[in-house]
Amino acid sequence: MSVGAALSEARQRADLTVAQLSDRTRIREGVIEGIERDDFSVCGGDFYARGHIRALAGSLGLDAEDLVRQYDELHAGSRSPVRASAVFRGEDLVRNRSRHAPSWTMAVAVALALVVVFAVVRLLSGSGGKAGETAAQLPIAVPNAGAHQAHEPGRPVQARGVVTLKAVAKKPTWVNVRDGQGHKVFQGTLTQGKATTWTAKGRMRVTVRDAGAVRLEVNGKDVGALGKDGQTVVRTFEAGGPGPR
Repeated sequence: MSVGAALSEARQRADLTVAQLSDRTRIREGVIEGIERDDFSVCGGDFYARGHIRALAGSLGLDAEDLVRQYDELHAGSRSPVRASAVFRGEDLVRNRSRHAPSWTMAVAVALALVVVFAVVRLLSGSGGKAGETAAQLPIAVPNAGAHQAHEPGRPVQARGVVTLKAVAKKPTWVNVRDGQGHKVFQGTLTQGKATTWTAKGRMRVTVRDAGAVRLEVNGKDVGALGKDGQTVVRTFEAGGPGPR
């Protein structure tokens, strides 16, 4: 059986769609479909092809090194170089994100200026309380840091148009959270018993590998577990929810 056929059969045996496997491995659906057809030209070179094979095999419970050896045997005489576009695509993405990232230096400067002005006005006017009272108790409006900002439990609910998701894991489990534009908000294993909260504008897409292990609150409302123990579930929550799509 070929490498692609083995991966395709294992995916179907696991009752996973290409989209679900893409969410698990962060490999584009088109690349997975090409690999399952044994068309490795979509990978961008042998280096990336081996990496994709290892990631897919590991997620599907196959022997990754055995499949990589099989790939090398079949392509020993036709090594394809790494395409420059595949290498620099990631660098371009990092540069674009950096260019649009919020300026925290400016935000902090504005916040400090507001504190100083408030304190001076209170001292000059002599109104209300002791001079030793500082403006530290004054709520300071800090510019929105964007849709990817995760915050600590107990933080106030976000403004209109923002979806807030709180997760509490009954046992360690892998979770992937993405915003409405598909940008990664969180990906990794949740710690047992720890509450974690994320926010995103518009909508939030959640993939839970063990759906019965995580209890969710959406916009302050308890929605419970998304499925049964051991079940991989993908849900999308909208601002103003909590109903999933």
